[in-house]
Amino acid sequence: MKKLLFIFLSISAFACTPSKKPQKIIDQTIAAHGGQLFEGRTVTFDFRDKHYLVQRKKGSYTYIRAFEQDSVTQVKDVLVNSTELERYINDTLQVLSDEMKVKYANSVNSVLYFFQLPYGLNDPAVVKKYLGQKVINKHLYDKVRVTFKQDNGGEDFEDVFVYWINVETGLLDYLAYSYLTDGGGVRFRQAVNRRTIEGMVFQDYINFKPARKDVEVQDLDQAFIEASLIELSQIENENIAVR
Repeated sequence: MKKLLFIFLSISAFACTPSKKPQKIIDQTIAAHGGQLFEGRTVTFDFRDKHYLVQRKKGSYTYIRAFEQDSVTQVKDVLVNSTELERYINDTLQVLSDEMKVKYANSVNSVLYFFQLPYGLNDPAVVKKYLGQKVINKHLYDKVRVTFKQDNGGEDFEDVFVYWINVETGLLDYLAYSYLTDGGGVRFRQAVNRRTIEGMVFQDYINFKPARKDVEVQDLDQAFIEASLIELSQIENENIAVR
Protein backbone atom coordinates (compact mmCIF):
# COMPACT_ATOMS: atom_id res chain seq x y z
CA MET A 1 0.00 0.00 0.00
CA LYS A 2 2.79 2.44 0.88
CA LYS A 3 4.51 1.62 -2.42
CA LEU A 4 1.31 2.29 -4.37
CA LEU A 5 0.78 5.55 -2.49
CA PHE A 6 4.34 6.65 -3.30
CA ILE A 7 3.81 5.90 -7.01
CA PHE A 8 0.50 7.79 -7.00
CA LEU A 9 2.03 10.84 -5.33
CA SER A 10 4.99 10.77 -7.74
CA ILE A 11 2.70 10.65 -10.76
CA SER A 12 0.51 13.41 -9.33
CA ALA A 13 3.50 15.64 -8.64
CA PHE A 14 4.79 15.08 -12.17
CA ALA A 15 1.39 15.82 -13.67
CA CYS A 16 1.11 19.05 -11.70
CA THR A 17 4.57 20.29 -12.63
CA PRO A 18 4.00 23.35 -14.82
CA SER A 19 5.72 23.67 -18.19
CA LYS A 20 8.70 25.96 -18.31
CA LYS A 21 7.92 29.63 -18.43
CA PRO A 22 9.12 31.13 -21.73
CA GLN A 23 9.81 34.45 -20.00
CA LYS A 24 12.26 32.81 -17.61
CA ILE A 25 14.01 31.02 -20.48
CA ILE A 26 14.40 34.25 -22.45
CA ASP A 27 15.68 36.12 -19.40
CA GLN A 28 18.27 33.40 -18.83
CA THR A 29 19.51 33.36 -22.42
CA ILE A 30 19.80 37.16 -22.53
CA ALA A 31 21.91 36.95 -19.35
CA ALA A 32 24.02 34.10 -20.78
CA HIS A 33 24.82 36.23 -23.85
CA GLY A 34 25.57 39.32 -21.77
CA GLY A 35 22.88 41.05 -23.79
CA GLN A 36 21.94 43.41 -20.98
CA LEU A 37 25.36 45.01 -21.51
CA PHE A 38 24.03 46.63 -24.70
CA GLU A 39 22.57 49.26 -22.39
CA GLY A 40 24.93 52.21 -22.12
CA ARG A 41 27.40 50.86 -24.68
CA THR A 42 28.16 51.53 -28.32
CA VAL A 43 28.77 48.52 -30.54
CA THR A 44 30.10 48.71 -34.09
CA PHE A 45 30.68 46.03 -36.72
CA ASP A 46 30.92 45.41 -40.45
CA PHE A 47 28.50 43.28 -42.43
CA ARG A 48 28.64 42.82 -46.20
CA ASP A 49 30.64 45.96 -46.99
CA LYS A 50 28.57 48.15 -44.69
CA HIS A 51 29.50 49.58 -41.29
CA TYR A 52 26.90 49.45 -38.51
CA LEU A 53 26.56 51.14 -35.13
CA VAL A 54 24.08 50.38 -32.36
CA GLN A 55 23.84 52.52 -29.26
CA ARG A 56 21.36 51.95 -26.44
CA LYS A 57 20.74 54.06 -23.37
CA LYS A 58 17.82 54.09 -20.94
CA GLY A 59 15.42 52.38 -23.31
CA SER A 60 16.27 54.48 -26.37
CA TYR A 61 18.43 53.39 -29.28
CA THR A 62 20.30 54.74 -32.27
CA TYR A 63 21.09 52.62 -35.32
CA ILE A 64 23.49 53.83 -37.99
CA ARG A 65 24.48 52.19 -41.27
CA ALA A 66 27.28 53.74 -43.34
CA PHE A 67 28.77 52.68 -46.66
CA GLU A 68 30.42 53.95 -49.83
CA GLN A 69 28.17 54.04 -52.87
CA ASP A 70 31.16 54.80 -55.06
CA SER A 71 34.61 56.32 -54.56
CA VAL A 72 33.20 59.81 -53.86
CA THR A 73 29.75 59.11 -52.37
CA GLN A 74 29.35 58.39 -48.66
CA VAL A 75 25.90 57.19 -47.52
CA LYS A 76 24.71 57.19 -43.91
CA ASP A 77 21.32 55.95 -42.70
CA VAL A 78 20.24 57.01 -39.20
CA LEU A 79 17.35 55.49 -37.27
CA VAL A 80 16.53 56.77 -33.77
CA ASN A 81 13.89 54.81 -31.82
CA SER A 82 10.73 54.59 -33.94
CA THR A 83 11.21 57.88 -35.79
CA GLU A 84 11.50 57.99 -39.56
CA LEU A 85 14.82 56.99 -41.05
CA GLU A 86 17.10 59.79 -42.25
CA ARG A 87 19.54 59.30 -45.11
CA TYR A 88 22.59 61.49 -45.58
CA ILE A 89 24.74 61.55 -48.69
CA ASN A 90 28.08 63.24 -48.13
CA ASP A 91 26.60 64.68 -44.90
CA THR A 92 23.63 66.24 -46.71
CA LEU A 93 20.17 65.17 -45.56
CA GLN A 94 18.16 63.67 -48.42
CA VAL A 95 14.47 64.01 -49.20
CA LEU A 96 13.01 60.49 -49.34
CA SER A 97 9.58 59.17 -50.17
CA ASP A 98 7.71 57.38 -47.38
CA GLU A 99 8.17 54.12 -49.29
CA MET A 100 11.97 54.48 -49.39
CA LYS A 101 12.15 55.48 -45.72
CA VAL A 102 10.32 52.27 -44.78
CA LYS A 103 12.46 50.17 -47.14
CA TYR A 104 15.76 51.45 -45.76
CA ALA A 105 14.54 51.29 -42.15
CA ASN A 106 13.45 47.65 -42.58
CA SER A 107 16.85 46.79 -44.02
CA VAL A 108 18.71 48.38 -41.11
CA ASN A 109 16.35 46.89 -38.51
CA SER A 110 16.71 43.39 -39.97
CA VAL A 111 20.51 43.35 -39.66
CA LEU A 112 20.50 44.85 -36.16
CA TYR A 113 17.73 42.53 -34.93
CA PHE A 114 19.73 39.39 -35.70
CA PHE A 115 23.02 40.91 -34.57
CA GLN A 116 21.67 41.73 -31.09
CA LEU A 117 19.90 38.41 -30.45
CA PRO A 118 18.74 37.33 -27.95
CA TYR A 119 18.65 40.90 -26.68
CA GLY A 120 15.39 42.48 -27.85
CA LEU A 121 13.25 39.44 -27.10
CA ASN A 122 11.80 41.27 -24.09
CA ASP A 123 10.51 44.20 -26.14
CA PRO A 124 6.86 45.08 -25.33
CA ALA A 125 5.57 43.84 -28.70
CA VAL A 126 7.03 40.34 -28.26
CA VAL A 127 4.68 37.44 -27.45
CA LYS A 128 6.40 34.24 -26.21
CA LYS A 129 5.14 30.65 -26.17
CA TYR A 130 6.95 27.56 -24.88
CA LEU A 131 7.02 24.69 -27.40
CA GLY A 132 8.71 22.02 -25.29
CA GLN A 133 12.14 20.48 -25.73
CA LYS A 134 14.17 18.97 -28.55
CA VAL A 135 17.44 17.06 -28.75
CA ILE A 136 19.77 18.27 -31.51
CA ASN A 137 23.26 16.83 -31.90
CA LYS A 138 23.03 15.22 -28.43
CA HIS A 139 22.19 18.53 -26.73
CA LEU A 140 18.83 19.31 -25.13
CA TYR A 141 17.08 22.54 -26.12
CA ASP A 142 14.11 24.56 -24.93
CA LYS A 143 12.01 25.76 -27.87
CA VAL A 144 10.38 29.18 -27.62
CA ARG A 145 8.05 30.61 -30.26
CA VAL A 146 7.98 34.38 -30.70
CA THR A 147 5.31 36.42 -32.46
CA PHE A 148 4.63 40.15 -32.38
CA LYS A 149 1.73 42.38 -31.51
CA GLN A 150 0.67 44.66 -34.33
CA ASP A 151 1.07 47.67 -32.06
CA ASN A 152 4.82 48.51 -32.01
CA GLY A 153 5.55 45.25 -33.79
CA GLY A 154 7.03 46.92 -36.86
CA GLU A 155 6.24 46.41 -40.53
CA ASP A 156 6.93 42.67 -40.28
CA PHE A 157 4.82 42.02 -37.18
CA GLU A 158 3.33 38.89 -38.80
CA ASP A 159 6.72 37.13 -38.92
CA VAL A 160 7.10 34.11 -36.64
CA PHE A 161 10.36 33.12 -34.93
CA VAL A 162 11.41 29.97 -33.07
CA TYR A 163 14.48 29.88 -30.83
CA TRP A 164 16.35 26.79 -29.63
CA ILE A 165 18.10 27.58 -26.34
CA ASN A 166 20.68 25.18 -24.94
CA VAL A 167 19.39 23.91 -21.57
CA GLU A 168 22.91 23.43 -20.21
CA THR A 169 24.57 26.67 -21.35
CA GLY A 170 21.59 29.00 -21.82
CA LEU A 171 22.99 30.03 -25.20
CA LEU A 172 21.00 30.47 -28.41
CA ASP A 173 22.34 27.83 -30.79
CA TYR A 174 19.61 27.74 -33.46
CA LEU A 175 16.76 29.89 -34.68
CA ALA A 176 14.16 29.78 -37.43
CA TYR A 177 11.68 32.23 -38.84
CA SER A 178 8.86 32.55 -41.34
CA TYR A 179 8.30 35.75 -43.31
CA LEU A 180 5.75 37.12 -45.78
CA THR A 181 7.79 39.67 -47.76
CA ASP A 182 8.99 38.87 -51.29
CA GLY A 183 6.67 35.90 -51.59
CA GLY A 184 7.33 34.53 -48.11
CA GLY A 185 9.27 31.54 -46.89
CA VAL A 186 11.03 29.99 -43.91
CA ARG A 187 14.68 29.97 -42.85
CA PHE A 188 16.78 28.12 -40.28
CA ARG A 189 20.04 29.43 -38.81
CA GLN A 190 22.80 27.64 -36.96
CA ALA A 191 25.06 29.72 -34.71
CA VAL A 192 28.79 29.50 -35.49
CA ASN A 193 32.00 31.40 -34.69
CA ARG A 194 30.84 32.36 -31.21
CA ARG A 195 33.11 34.82 -29.37
CA THR A 196 32.95 36.98 -26.25
CA ILE A 197 33.90 40.66 -26.38
CA GLU A 198 33.73 42.83 -23.25
CA GLY A 199 31.44 40.29 -21.61
CA MET A 200 29.05 40.16 -24.57
CA VAL A 201 28.57 37.04 -26.71
CA PHE A 202 28.43 37.55 -30.47
CA GLN A 203 27.93 34.88 -33.11
CA ASP A 204 27.64 34.35 -36.83
CA TYR A 205 25.18 32.04 -38.55
CA ILE A 206 24.84 29.52 -41.34
CA ASN A 207 21.59 30.30 -43.13
CA PHE A 208 19.47 27.39 -44.47
CA LYS A 209 16.20 26.87 -46.28
CA PRO A 210 14.13 23.67 -46.42
CA ALA A 211 14.15 21.50 -49.52
CA ARG A 212 10.33 21.27 -49.28
CA LYS A 213 8.04 24.28 -49.15
CA ASP A 214 5.46 22.67 -46.86
CA VAL A 215 7.70 22.50 -43.76
CA GLU A 216 6.41 24.51 -40.79
CA VAL A 217 8.84 26.86 -39.11
CA GLN A 218 8.66 25.03 -35.76
CA ASP A 219 9.56 21.74 -37.49
CA LEU A 220 12.79 22.94 -39.07
CA ASP A 221 14.79 21.41 -36.20
CA GLN A 222 13.81 17.95 -37.41
CA ALA A 223 14.66 18.88 -41.00
CA PHE A 224 18.09 20.01 -39.75
CA ILE A 225 18.59 16.71 -37.91
CA GLU A 226 17.65 14.80 -41.07
CA ALA A 227 20.09 16.93 -43.13
CA SER A 228 17.28 17.98 -45.48
CA LEU A 229 18.07 21.70 -45.38
CA ILE A 230 19.89 23.60 -48.12
CA GLU A 231 22.63 26.04 -47.14
CA LEU A 232 21.98 29.49 -48.59
CA SER A 233 24.57 31.83 -47.11
CA GLN A 234 26.92 32.70 -44.27
CA ILE A 235 25.94 35.55 -41.92
CA GLU A 236 29.31 36.96 -40.84
CA ASN A 237 29.71 40.00 -38.60
CA GLU A 238 33.26 41.33 -38.73
CA ASN A 239 35.41 43.85 -36.82
CA ILE A 240 33.11 43.94 -33.79
CA ALA A 241 34.09 46.61 -31.28
CA VAL A 242 32.45 47.51 -27.95
CA ARG A 243 32.98 50.76 -26.11
